[in-house]
Amino acid sequence: MSRPILFMRKPMITFFEKLFKIQEHHAKVRTEVVAGITTFLTMSYIIVVNPTILAHTGMSFSGVLLATVLVAAISSIAMGLYANLPYSLAPGMGINAFFTYDLVIGMGMRWEAALGAVFISGIVFIVLTLTGLRTTIIKAMPTSLRYGTGAGIGIFLSLIGLINAGFIVSDQVTVVGFGGISLKTALFVIGLIVTAVLVIRKVRGALMMGIVFTSLLALLVSIGDRDTAVANGILVSIPERFFALPGLEVFLELDIIGALTISMIMPVFSLFFVDLFDSIGTFMGVAEAAHMIEEDGMPKNVGKALLVDAFSTTISGLCGTSAGTAYVESAAGIEEGGRTGLTAVVAGLLFLPFMFLSPLLALIPAVATAPVLVIVGVFMMEPLSEIRWKDFEEAVPAFLSLVLIPLTYSITQGVIWGFLSYTMIKVLAGKTRQIHWMIYFIDAFAILSLSAPYLQCRSG
Repeated sequence: MSRPILFMRKPMITFFEKLFKIQEHHAKVRTEVVAGITTFLTMSYIIVVNPTILAHTGMSFSGVLLATVLVAAISSIAMGLYANLPYSLAPGMGINAFFTYDLVIGMGMRWEAALGAVFISGIVFIVLTLTGLRTTIIKAMPTSLRYGTGAGIGIFLSLIGLINAGFIVSDQVTVVGFGGISLKTALFVIGLIVTAVLVIRKVRGALMMGIVFTSLLALLVSIGDRDTAVANGILVSIPERFFALPGLEVFLELDIIGALTISMIMPVFSLFFVDLFDSIGTFMGVAEAAHMIEEDGMPKNVGKALLVDAFSTTISGLCGTSAGTAYVESAAGIEEGGRTGLTAVVAGLLFLPFMFLSPLLALIPAVATAPVLVIVGVFMMEPLSEIRWKDFEEAVPAFLSLVLIPLTYSITQGVIWGFLSYTMIKVLAGKTRQIHWMIYFIDAFAILSLSAPYLQCRSG
């Protein structure tokens, strides 16, 4: 007799198998659940990080925390139930920085108006998705750019992990450098090797086990020598309280009218463009790495996925946070074997308790998820073998996307310069017939987006 899977009885397992077509996707309920837990663990940092960043606008930390949890939970569950895909969503890193430091602090928008801009962007996304324009944009994306973007996101994830582990640090002379040997980097290396061995040996739940293993090591160090743990940035402490009440200070506080003024046209457009290409880049990159591509070269169920992504942006403005988008960390769950919407639903459900249990996140330090991010980066390198490197018309744009995503710390910048370089090379090579008509519109929006800060400054 088979063992119950995480306390689920046979009828419940059968229900999930039918609802998410588990067998049709050559998956198992247990694998999907583990994949969902892994995805949640790798992206759970957003529960605290997003409110920390948006608090610089004057928004309430507790209010944004509630908004972050709601957006992540509702959007991920919607992705699982509607699109039956293992992609989880949450307020995007990079987009939240743009919201805070460009729109509010840089351009002087009130945060209420900025939330209104997020809501408007979501509505526009829904219209573009329903009319098929967002899908057309993806169809127009050259294959080489898709491969380069996917690998670039992988390097981006690895860079985030290496920075979180203190393995790579900023350097005034060389820009970045090795962080040196410390207890933190030692824990990272140990966690990386152990997780890699688990993956190599094809142990189920290897990535999740790696996170738990590294967290336990950090906890033991913290218990043994608190001062050393603090000095090395790996402190893991048992929280003094397990419950924290959510705040409603930013819920439904958006100002739509304030975002519709003439002076807000460029800021709203900039936000729209950043979110548009961040989401498209993420979908294409993760889909390529996960081999979830249809015969026509399009990501599986891309229309439904983009509609959920648009829905996520819309409810973000209502709940009180920067735009929600698909998360590259979803690749961690996919590498655990997640292939259906059950993975996204599990990850989404795990967010909900943290409306009240956010102090428990202190048990999972950044150094514990860092090894997983690096290994997922390795997984996402596979598409590079599909690029025709001897064909420089294809290789140069792909390479720019590959390197600029991590080096600019922006998926959007990698996608923009990949498209622009592709068009310029094809035009100068006299091969304009190979350029999809949509790419010219994309290039125009890209140039406008790059010019937005200058135009905003001039108008101000």
